[in-house]
Amino acid sequence: MKNKKRAFVMVIFGATGDLAHHKLIPALFSLFNREKLPDNFSVIGFSRREMTNRQFRGHFENLKDRKGWSKFSKMLIYQKGDFQDKDAYLELIEKLEELDKKYKGQVTRLFYLATPPQNYDTILDFMEDTKLSRGIGQDSINQTKIIIEKPFGKDLETAKSLDKKLYKTFKEEQIFRVDHYLGKETIQNMLAFRFANGIFEPVWNNRFIDHVQITFAEQKGIEGRGRFFDGVGILRDVAQNHLMQILASVAMEQPKSFEREAIRDARAKVIEAIRPIEPKDTGKFTVRGQYEGYLSEKDIDRNSNTGTYTAVKLFVDTERFQGVPFYLRAGKNMPKNTVYVSVVFIQTCHILFKEYGCPEIGNVLTIKIQPDEGITLRVIAKKPQEKLDLATVNMKFTYKDEFGVEIKDAYEKILLDIFAGDQMLFNRSDELQSSWKFITKILKGWEVQIKSSKWKMPKYKKGTWGPKEALDLLEKDGRKWIEA
Repeated sequence: MKNKKRAFVMVIFGATGDLAHHKLIPALFSLFNREKLPDNFSVIGFSRREMTNRQFRGHFENLKDRKGWSKFSKMLIYQKGDFQDKDAYLELIEKLEELDKKYKGQVTRLFYLATPPQNYDTILDFMEDTKLSRGIGQDSINQTKIIIEKPFGKDLETAKSLDKKLYKTFKEEQIFRVDHYLGKETIQNMLAFRFANGIFEPVWNNRFIDHVQITFAEQKGIEGRGRFFDGVGILRDVAQNHLMQILASVAMEQPKSFEREAIRDARAKVIEAIRPIEPKDTGKFTVRGQYEGYLSEKDIDRNSNTGTYTAVKLFVDTERFQGVPFYLRAGKNMPKNTVYVSVVFIQTCHILFKEYGCPEIGNVLTIKIQPDEGITLRVIAKKPQEKLDLATVNMKFTYKDEFGVEIKDAYEKILLDIFAGDQMLFNRSDELQSSWKFITKILKGWEVQIKSSKWKMPKYKKGTWGPKEALDLLEKDGRKWIEA
């Protein structure tokens, strides 16, 4: 049966980079093998390197031995082009017009900026100048979409500037701002878990929750990304986007519906409600750290104050979570790769069982985002012996064991939503500006810290959970980080 999905052409700027190599092309190839793509499509790789179509296809050596690659790879086209060369964009327009004729009809055009952020302005300017963004040869600009990867700016002002440039050329419904964590199955399932289960929603508030922890740990260091990372840091690279979106999924109110804008409205309200940390209070509510040896890494300034670890204590000033602290941490060179949320409930065991002794931490709901995606509920139970002795036990399920399927890469879901024009799992401008407003105040506070002769960058050993100051952030509140 003929595949009736609309034909598309995806132009990937920066097609020889890591994102295209490890995420975009593998995701497209997987969707192709799953018959999720139309019969007619092309992927144009646009990059600086001198390369033929055949060499470009051979660039993805990790895929060439897999079933279906020979057929899929024929859809890959390459065009050499410097991002600052107007002629390269004009050549690209000619290629697109040829494909319009080949596919005989309305062809959706997708422009994916898989480049370092410093190239965004240049590419967008030339897209506007050459009318590439206007969808030449098509009846409606609604068939043209722009996809842009985080980070969306480096502070509030640059984020606003990027939005201004995007809006000069595109409508909001054409803009897909990718934070791939919103495409994670577990993040999406958090909504179903919270709002479809009547046993959790009644206790999902400050009457029952003591605090919430969010951990984002990477076992690797910067791995050759020194030039990029040293100008960004972990707060911008992970906290401003991934952690903010995970927090929003935990703290959002029930949306009016499961429609696109209702979900994005609910997320945006949470991020807007985060209590700002004024620059003078950054030492009280935030921790920044560097792993030992960072300053010796390639392309790193030997006097760098860039953080490879951050921990933040914050509050969400909504009626539901008023007074409940959220502790967020993210770091490189951690003991393992893991991302999870732990919702710690108020300990009530001591009311009836105080003479027998209660576990220090009682009920904890942990949502594991990666790896081994699943949910664990820690409960208190009596040990099987004559003496009354209490301990905690885990009730656990994983998606792989329960549903018998491997979790698909988030980029597959992201690409399908882009094809369908569904923006629910993509950042909206107001969400981003609220998160940058919060993060920028912290950055300004850190700038003040650096100028103080008393301040020194906290250090931590590779393979540990960060500097001592991060432990103190919780311990001064009588709490501890939970490992999952």
